[in-house]
Amino acid sequence: MSRNAMINAASSRALQDSAGATPARMSVVDMGQAANKDALATLNEAVRELKALAVQPILKRAIEALNREDFVAGGKWAVKALEKDEKNGVGWYLLAMARERAGDFTSSIKAYEAALQLLPDHAEVANDLGRLAYRMGMHEQAEKLFRHYVEHAPDRPEGVNNLATVVRDRGRPDEAVELLRQAIGVNPEAQMLWNTLGTILMERGDLETACIFFSEAIRLAPTFGKSRYNLSQVKLGLGDPEGALEDCDEAMKLVITADDRQMMRLARSSYQLAMSRLGEGWDDYEARLSPQFADVTNFFIDRPRWSPGADVAGKTVLVVGEQGLGDEILFANVLPDLLEKLGPEGKLRIAVEPRLVPLFQRSFPTAEVTWHTTHVWATRPLRSAPNTDHASADLWTPMGSLMREFRRTLDDFPAHKGFLKPDPKRVAHWRKVLKTAPAGPKVGLLWKSATNKDARQRYFSPFSQWAPVLKTPGVSFINLQYGDCSEELAQAEEEFGVRIWTPPGIDLKKDLDDVAALCAAMDLVVGFANASFNLAASSGTPVWLISTPGSWPRLGTDRYPWYPQARVFITPTYGDWDGVMALIGDALGEHVAGGDTPGA
Repeated sequence: MSRNAMINAASSRALQDSAGATPARMSVVDMGQAANKDALATLNEAVRELKALAVQPILKRAIEALNREDFVAGGKWAVKALEKDEKNGVGWYLLAMARERAGDFTSSIKAYEAALQLLPDHAEVANDLGRLAYRMGMHEQAEKLFRHYVEHAPDRPEGVNNLATVVRDRGRPDEAVELLRQAIGVNPEAQMLWNTLGTILMERGDLETACIFFSEAIRLAPTFGKSRYNLSQVKLGLGDPEGALEDCDEAMKLVITADDRQMMRLARSSYQLAMSRLGEGWDDYEARLSPQFADVTNFFIDRPRWSPGADVAGKTVLVVGEQGLGDEILFANVLPDLLEKLGPEGKLRIAVEPRLVPLFQRSFPTAEVTWHTTHVWATRPLRSAPNTDHASADLWTPMGSLMREFRRTLDDFPAHKGFLKPDPKRVAHWRKVLKTAPAGPKVGLLWKSATNKDARQRYFSPFSQWAPVLKTPGVSFINLQYGDCSEELAQAEEEFGVRIWTPPGIDLKKDLDDVAALCAAMDLVVGFANASFNLAASSGTPVWLISTPGSWPRLGTDRYPWYPQARVFITPTYGDWDGVMALIGDALGEHVAGGDTPGA
């Protein structure tokens, strides 16, 4: 094979800035997979018809290896075939399948593109390439490829199924539902269509109806693990983690791929944490780091990995923040425990999101605090701590993994009011500034996530349902919501007659050290568990958390063990915002009327 035809691991997207977070999947669709038995049988027939007899036995060896799920060997045999015939489309297709299943998505996508050029009438290549593009977050390209497949194979349910999936994820759920409705009319026995329709209803918050569709998919295909897994996710959302764990365990007994197994193991961690089985939950939580996930963050740190029970006294340990900003703050709850175990001769190095560096350095003055950075290398998020000496560290660990040793039971959570220390001068400054706000206890509000287009929004109430809280008399409401919230601020004044006061001279998204100081100057912060809520709570500010049934961070309690001063308000059923908002409004009114500090 010529040098130009070889698969290059580098990508045109290499080293682009990225913030690739560990996957957090709620529901999954069945989009098929590379190198399944039917696809390999079809290719085997195609190989028999090849005129290039010298390539035939080599391609058969590749197919045999893929049937054994030996993807490394399958890829090697495919390369041997391409060395004899660089224009062999089947060879490129087999190489693409092998590299995808081996986890080399960059090489795989290039091989699929070559196969599609050489096999333009083989529509399955477009479907496989579209599925891989979808998996890598390239949704626009995936939609085009799936439409190509549907055009050439209109009666195949997997084409419409995959197209509906990407259409949903591109923000057109109604169009996706209509595609699936029509396809079910043609193929009512196609379990994947029922399953995908269930995922859309699930993301809309209609868990009861989603349960019906997942159950139908299971009836049609009892051995289909993904529908059983999706049903487990519905049960968690309905506040039944025990039932969720049972269904997830059943799903894992079925024939599933390695990446499905890791996904389900990650889900198991949520179920176990929601049942207060913390040790088992944190052990399963390690699945978040599996290379089977296309978007998993890899760490570019060439040092031995810390493990629970390791003797760290007197050693230097590098801890690297991970996932979203809120999780990075939440997991810092454990850093004082690690410092204590390191002892006076030990050294803690902490790499966090750059905006958190000043706050963490003040909070952990004996530690060396630096920033981490994440780039894309060959389509994979790659995180490093470029401003610290890796070579002198004895051990390193992602921050969340420390839970496996230091938070195995509820009793392991300390009864502190906060573990981060805002700048006292800035706290004094904000207390002075807040005196210029409307009179009354200063109550900060947080009502949404910065991510508006994904399934996270199901955990946040519509702003209109904040009316019972906002209409509480005698309260000075302070806007702590980062991002564009001009529409909600205007709505509060026009519909509720309430001014939500916005603090001057602060960027609520970028100035995180100052946001922590502002929160510390508040009487109370009320809202959902986004990054700013965690900043307020970790700084010791009284907080009221709005939560939903089955939310794993409550760790199977009706409180928030991470922050002992937190008061938790849980919706009685999934999506029943009216009831919980009325309860918060009543509680706030009682505190104001009694002259108490709201967070007391």
